[in-house]
Amino acid sequence: MIEHTFKMRTRAGRMHTFVARPEGDEPLPAVIFYMDAPGYREELEDMARRIALAGYVCILPDLYYTMGTIRLDYDRSNPGHAKLMMAARNNMTNQMIVEDTAAILTWADANPAIKPGPIGIVGHCMSGSFIMTVAARYPDRVTAAAAFYGTRIITEEEDSPHLIAGDINGEVYLSFAEVDDHVGDNIADDIREILKDKKVTADVEKVPGTHHGYCFAERAAYHPVAAEQAFQKLRALFDRTLR
Repeated sequence: MIEHTFKMRTRAGRMHTFVARPEGDEPLPAVIFYMDAPGYREELEDMARRIALAGYVCILPDLYYTMGTIRLDYDRSNPGHAKLMMAARNNMTNQMIVEDTAAILTWADANPAIKPGPIGIVGHCMSGSFIMTVAARYPDRVTAAAAFYGTRIITEEEDSPHLIAGDINGEVYLSFAEVDDHVGDNIADDIREILKDKKVTADVEKVPGTHHGYCFAERAAYHPVAAEQAFQKLRALFDRTLR
């Protein structure tokens, strides 16, 4: 495994970025891994490494970089921690992520280790809205987009991702938890119908026996069987669309 961190230049500043890829000289497709609300941490680096080992250059940016360096330990029992996390999360907008993605694509296009052309994107929790927005805003680049228990995919805001879902050209995989306090019970069915109506190739599922965060090994909600099945579906998505 080859990995490094650096400060990527964006319109808003310098973004801490982790990159992992297998050893070898062959250029590989890029996958951008967007973080969840608890922010950048080693757990996400480990998940990025696993994606990379499947044969990709995985790019993990710290999306909170415009607020400085924020490192949180996920602990809902601390009210102060929860307030800090939500304040950071609520500072993010879909447009900010679109602009950061532009910088990532520029960097990727100039990197000889990355295969030119289509990319994949994946995220959890708060990145659900980012995944859908980026897939729609970069339809000629994103051929695979996946989100797990993604939030704010359908909202009443002007920038709600579902409003531009018809612009998506790539394949979409959305996995929702059966029990989720952060996602309305109707969202999975509603976005499935919207994507179907817009003729977007999509797999939208609600996984039985799971709770929000089921893919994260360090969470009480961790469901090892469902998490492994989710990863295999993610890998299959990338393999058939990026290779």
